[in-house]
Amino acid sequence: MSVLAIVGSIVVVLAALLHVVIFVLESVRWMQPSTWRVFGVRDRAQAETLRPMAYNQGFYNLFLAIGALAGVWLYWTDLPRAGLALALFSTACMAAAAVVLTTTGPGYLRPALIQGTLPLIGFVLLLLA
Repeated sequence: MSVLAIVGSIVVVLAALLHVVIFVLESVRWMQPSTWRVFGVRDRAQAETLRPMAYNQGFYNLFLAIGALAGVWLYWTDLPRAGLALALFSTACMAAAAVVLTTTGPGYLRPALIQGTLPLIGFVLLLLA
């Protein structure tokens, strides 16, 4: 395996870990005021209104993270082609979700960059490996 494959795998794992953190914020810690600040939620009433959506969205992030981690695991063990396909698919979905996030308004560019940069870099590095 090449240096690109190693670095790409590390970046994909970092992207997955970021998405696990997002899952924790959205699905586990949503009702904490510190989490509200991260997402620009004004108060408890707004947090309660957004809670079902955030909970669901958090699990989407978790499932993408699991896919990316499983892809890297398979890539470095018995099924490198399947692992590569899964890692590429998962990171492409993460990056695509970040692009969609930019379409929701100008205030979402920073969160989209945070959410999408690592997956995009990991995707490109693994693709070139």
